Amino acid sequence: MIRLEKVQKAAQRLENIAQKTPLAYAPILSELSGYNIYLKKDNLQVTGSFKLRGAFNKIATLIESGDRRGVVAASAGNHAQGVAFGAKYFKIDATIFMPEATPLNKVQGVKANGANVVLKGSNYDEAYSFAIEYAKEKNLSFVHPFADDEVIAGQGSIFLEIFKEIDNLDAIIVPVGGGGLISGIAVAAKELNPNIKVIGIASAGAPAMANSFKKGRALSTNSVRTIADGIAVKNASEFTLEYILKLVDDILLVCDDEIASGILFLLERQKLLVEGAGAVGVAALLHNKIDLEPNSNVAIILSGGNIDVTMLNLIIEKGLLKSYRKMKLVVTLIDKPGALEEFSHLMREVSANIVHIGYDRTSTDLEFGDAHVTVALETKGEHHQEQIRDILRDNGYLFKEEH
Repeated sequence: MIRLEKVQKAAQRLENIAQKTPLAYAPILSELSGYNIYLKKDNLQVTGSFKLRGAFNKIATLIESGDRRGVVAASAGNHAQGVAFGAKYFKIDATIFMPEATPLNKVQGVKANGANVVLKGSNYDEAYSFAIEYAKEKNLSFVHPFADDEVIAGQGSIFLEIFKEIDNLDAIIVPVGGGGLISGIAVAAKELNPNIKVIGIASAGAPAMANSFKKGRALSTNSVRTIADGIAVKNASEFTLEYILKLVDDILLVCDDEIASGILFLLERQKLLVEGAGAVGVAALLHNKIDLEPNSNVAIILSGGNIDVTMLNLIIEKGLLKSYRKMKLVVTLIDKPGALEEFSHLMREVSANIVHIGYDRTSTDLEFGDAHVTVALETKGEHHQEQIRDILRDNGYLFKEEH
């Protein structure tokens, strides 16, 4: 296992490469939680993710040893961009294997740095298998996204930046997938201050590392399903688990709905665009998963911001529905002139703004002479939505809600 010195050496290599991303006090989160919350914004890193740190450090050590044959990697996106960036910097070839369902923005980010992208497999683990075989066949160096000491050391550089600004942290909250980030952070944190609690947050849809931590041995899951694609790892790594069992205090789980609320909170209240994997720490905080002493000084790692726009749109839409700021109804009207106008007048009475409307008179579940109006309304909270239901019932309308 590496020591602090290796993390410090990695930080030196990254000195003029990686951004020293902002560490900012978060007053709203602090008030909500009762802790003093600081956000480490590595979503603003050069490639949009902390993964640049470990990938660049690994490639730099290869170059220092005289190995310029080129590199191979497997990644759901962020590690791929870090490897591509490092290979371009040192002017060597890079071939990246990515799952077939990888968001287009991440594929484009890799190609923009000159790497060759091969889309293979339905998830990271399948892409990884193809990449390992390719590296052996071509006699190239494989840059692992987490199970590598130099990668772990590079990821640990993020804690050194935090510690320079706040040396009295009580806890640090870290996203967990393969475990490289939390391993590097834990190495640095525990040597600089053994009393700092290192708490990992994993997705309930990809719980391999959390389960392994609880059982004390590397476990796998049958499948992974989560909006946090950056931490969607099926098989726990024995390599990083050794670090985690020795240095990490706890690993907690958050579900997709909680992750989505974290993304929306950061976007709306903190003005930060953060992907699912990067938002898990805030999600855990918002849903009272973190149990620390009041007024503890807590840093949360926002590990990446490379979210697919389609996914972001879906999260915003669902978030508006869950927070009672949007309401979707299917209302049955009599199909006659003026019926839609009467319905619109009722909505005006309760100050519900119609933002979308559709009119259907041909559905097979309709009685003759009826029509369905599908309507989306801007609303002002739970009480306002109850007012809308009441006025529809009072006026004899049949309706159902869509979620």
